[in-house]
Order: sequence, then structure tokens, then C-alpha cells
Amino acid sequence: MQTERLNRFLAWDPMAGLLTLEAGATLSEVIEFAAPRGFFPRVAPGTRLLSIGGAIAADVHGKNHHHMGSFGSHVSEIELTLASGETVVCSPREDAELFWATVGGMGLTGFIRQASIQLQPIDSVWVSARHYPCANLDEAFRIFEDPLRDDQHTVAWVDALASGPNLGRSVVMAGHHAVRDELPPHVADNALALKPKKERNFPLDLPAWALNPLSVKMFNALYYKTQAAKTAPFVCDIESFFFPLDAIGQWHRLYGKRGFAQFQCLIPRARAHEGVREILERAAKARKASFLSVLKRLGPGNPAPLSFPDDGYTLTLDLPYNDKLPAFLGELTDRLTSYGGRLYLAKDAFATPEQFRIGYPQFDQWLAVKQRVDPEWRIRSALSQRLGMEVGQ
Repeated sequence: MQTERLNRFLAWDPMAGLLTLEAGATLSEVIEFAAPRGFFPRVAPGTRLLSIGGAIAADVHGKNHHHMGSFGSHVSEIELTLASGETVVCSPREDAELFWATVGGMGLTGFIRQASIQLQPIDSVWVSARHYPCANLDEAFRIFEDPLRDDQHTVAWVDALASGPNLGRSVVMAGHHAVRDELPPHVADNALALKPKKERNFPLDLPAWALNPLSVKMFNALYYKTQAAKTAPFVCDIESFFFPLDAIGQWHRLYGKRGFAQFQCLIPRARAHEGVREILERAAKARKASFLSVLKRLGPGNPAPLSFPDDGYTLTLDLPYNDKLPAFLGELTDRLTSYGGRLYLAKDAFATPEQFRIGYPQFDQWLAVKQRVDPEWRIRSALSQRLGMEVGQ
């Protein structure tokens, strides 16, 4: 179902920072509207190229989940068209069960027509950032858990090919929306002006052999060296900090015609260090060439039964696809569930029904709402079929 034309902005309350809009509007369009007015989404995932309906359905999160929670926690109301054709309104106060089943519900409760989302005030469209180089995973976890080095937004790039004493070598990147006093003079006078977009398309599909352990190891070494040097506070634009990959159109072509699979998992905080270590050890031992590997700290989750984020850590690996990859990811997921973890449904392509049920123990709570609003499962997806969600059908 195409929603790009359902992108009208319907109401704006600058006193409350509340924006009502159709669900096909993108996060990029929200930022272009709100930033010059001194506002920004409370939660920004790794791309601005997603619809607001999609952000709600996947309950996306950003680098600030440990402070602000996920996207759905800042949605005040949803207008939803059910499988029956009836249009209803739900919110945390009105039919809260349907609201929270829709947040993170992967579009399976109905068609999100419009929503009201809460924005936050900002002084500028710039970020005051600082990098912390970490020789290994132990150092990265110490930085994440240190309140003196924490910031509004915190994330780590991880060298997934590092091994031995350097396992988990990484750069923790922390930042916050810069106030005017933190800005250099040449931007302070126009602090809310967005920089013109300079997107460049990656021109071709790389051959399958291009991303190999040696080439990725060389890239990782260079990236670590350049990013680890930024230990002093510096100012960067919001695009560079929040959405670095958006600057490269069709960046997936780096992985060649076979593409890639993303493995993003959550491990509860009590066992996160141990679990992340094992996954990185297995990836390094198998020489899986992930040049985009990210570690984030997450805070407590919300009431949505199928929402991914919860108190713990999330690790992401982007892996070039080959015929052996599904079996490798299956093994990783089995180990993940032994730590009480789960996969992010928005990025999963290989999980089994058993792995899904273990990772999402509140599925029956979500299913009760689904059976109330769509007992015949008129709204279904390849995901719901693969994961065995269509109980009773």
C-alpha cells in the first residue's frame, strides 16, 4: 500500500509542540517543517527517510532511548482504519489496548491514517558532540555506564572484526542539541537554518568479493583512527550526527546485487556485556565482514507488547548476504534467546516462530487485541506468516 501522497500536515500547536499529520508524511518532512521553527522530533532513528506511520508501526528508537524512550511514547493519538473499514481513534487514554498494540504492531492492527506527535524545542540545528575511543568492549561498556560521559544521545560504532584483547574496539559518540553559546559565530546568528541536502547516489553495485574481511578490516582501522581523534567537543550538523548514511543515496549497492541482512538484537542489561561479547566473538571467528556495526544503550520499554526496545543494549550487524548467512544468523539468534534477548521485527528476515515467541513473551496480549479488531486476519504480511503469528487461521 502506497502512502506517499497521504502526507498533509493537519494541525500545529507551537505552544504544546504538538503536530498532527497524515501518516504518509516522512520524518524528513517533519524536520524540514519543525526545525526552522525551533522544534525537532523527540526520537530520531538512524534515517529520516521513513514515514510517520512506519515509525509508529515499528516503534522506532534512536540514540536517546535510555533518556526518552521510543517513538510511540511520544504519540498522543492515532487515527486507524480497521480491516472492517471502520475508522477509530485510539490513544494512551482512549482504547489504550488498541493504541499500544498498534505501536510496534508492524501495521497488523489496521491502516494508520494520521497521528499527533510530540516534538521537543531546540535552540539550533547543530549538535555538540564528543567521541570516546575504546580499545575493547570492556572500555565501551564503562563509557556507556558512566553518567559523567553520558549525553542526550549516545551510540557506539563497533569494529566487528576486531578480536582477542581488541574485541569490541569501538568509538562511543555522545552529543546533544547545541545551545547558541556552544556554536561558532558563523552559525550562531542563523542557528535554526538547515543545511542544503547534498545527497550523492552510490553509482554501481559492487562485486560480491569487494566487501571481504580484508577490505572491511582496512576500512575499520581507518575509520577508528579518524573518529577516535575527535576527543575534544566539536559541533556538527544534525544530518551528520543523526542520519549519516542518508547522505549516500542507494548506499545498499555497496553490498552488491545480493544485498545484505541486518541482525539487530536486544540483550537485557543484566547479561548484555556477556551476550554482546559472545555475538562479537562469533562474528569475528566466522570473519563476517560488517563495516557498519552499532551498539546502543536502551532504557525501560513502554506498554506495547511487540515493541522492541527495553532496558538493555542493542547490537546491530550489517552482513553481506550469501548462502551460508541464514544458518549463521539462526545460530546467533539461538544464542541470543539463551540470554533472554530478542530480534528487532522491523529488520528481521530469518527468525523462526519459536525464536519469535521466546523473544516476545507478551505476544498473546497483542494477539487478543488483533483477534478483537481483525478476527479473520484480513490484514496480514509476509512477516506475520513466517513468524506463525496468525494463530487460529
